[in-house]
Amino acid sequence: MKNNDNRPSHITRGDVLDDLGFSRSEASALKVKATLLDAILQEIQDSGYTQNQLIEILDEYQPAVSNLMRGKIAKMSLEKLLRYSDRLNIKTTLKVHTVSSRHRDSRVHSSPRDRSRKRFQTRSGATRTALSGK
Repeated sequence: MKNNDNRPSHITRGDVLDDLGFSRSEASALKVKATLLDAILQEIQDSGYTQNQLIEILDEYQPAVSNLMRGKIAKMSLEKLLRYSDRLNIKTTLKVHTVSSRHRDSRVHSSPRDRSRKRFQTRSGATRTALSGK
């Protein structure tokens, strides 16, 4: 007899942040912060920075650098992440798209190909691309 306890109780067809109860603005902010954090952490890894080096580069205290390295974005503002990316010589670009009211409902059923891509330039000059939701 099969055990059905592992069946998903809910399948999301849209944005998981919507399912978690975040407002559209909160979800958008979290997506931007997560995309920016991913680019920052990738640059740190590629450059091989230690926490002590990051304290100097970012002009930040050790607990803040530790939070950054652990991915605790709830403790960081978008402005702070932008400042970190600037100090790490990462070029950031934000693209804003308006969605007409007639297309808002269809957005829930968009495919991954419909998502915009964000490009980040690393300190070494390489360009990284990260997906972001609409």
